[in-house]
Amino acid sequence: MSFDNKVVLVTGGVTGIGKAIALMFAKNGARVAVNGLPQIGGDDVMTAVKEMGRECIWVPGDVSREEDARRIIAETVSVYGRLDILVNNAGVVYPGRVDNTPEEVLQKTMDVNIKGVFLMSKYAVREMEKQGGGTIVHIASVAAIKGVKDRAAYSASKGAVLALTRAMALDYIEDNIRINAVCPGTTLTAALRERIESAADPEAEEREMVSRQPMGRLGTEEEIASAVLFAASDEAGYMNGSSIVIDGGMSI
Repeated sequence: MSFDNKVVLVTGGVTGIGKAIALMFAKNGARVAVNGLPQIGGDDVMTAVKEMGRECIWVPGDVSREEDARRIIAETVSVYGRLDILVNNAGVVYPGRVDNTPEEVLQKTMDVNIKGVFLMSKYAVREMEKQGGGTIVHIASVAAIKGVKDRAAYSASKGAVLALTRAMALDYIEDNIRINAVCPGTTLTAALRERIESAADPEAEEREMVSRQPMGRLGTEEEIASAVLFAASDEAGYMNGSSIVIDGGMSI
């Protein structure tokens, strides 16, 4: 898959899966814009991309705020002149059932995980319409299609992302804008490793997480990134409104 001269914007692209996505796009020729919260710098990603001989810019902002979403898109287009691919990766996850999840946690989850996707897409499609097309990949979750204990708000928000994916695919199909989603299972990111190591019994915690995957292991950031690149690629040009589930068999 080649993304030579394509402009890619990755939200939540500073750490974890988002960082892996940004780096893999750059490795395959893309010019990259990386977004994250203002207090979290993008220096590491920018340095890594530039060491590959590729272009990269840091565009801080909170995707759940409309003025930020508008500015993030505008700054990307101002620097690169266009926007070919948007990856809506920014997200939050909090534990909880419906009976013990505080309203503010529910609101924060919905603001970032679905409102942020909605707002970033709103301003991205306007630019893509002007240039004759583009593609958007939403990062959903296996929790959108399979029940996961103690993740009520998160599951609801990611289910909404899948519904939005299908709605957008129909809305923009005549504008040559493809919309797809990737649904990762449990992926061994630095944040997850920290959570495991902070547990009372780290080995038991890791065994419990691994046990949910019939393949007997956790996913890697690079495996999820590869699925995202495929969804955004010309090779997937006939795929629209679809979701790629990459979860080690968890949803079987």
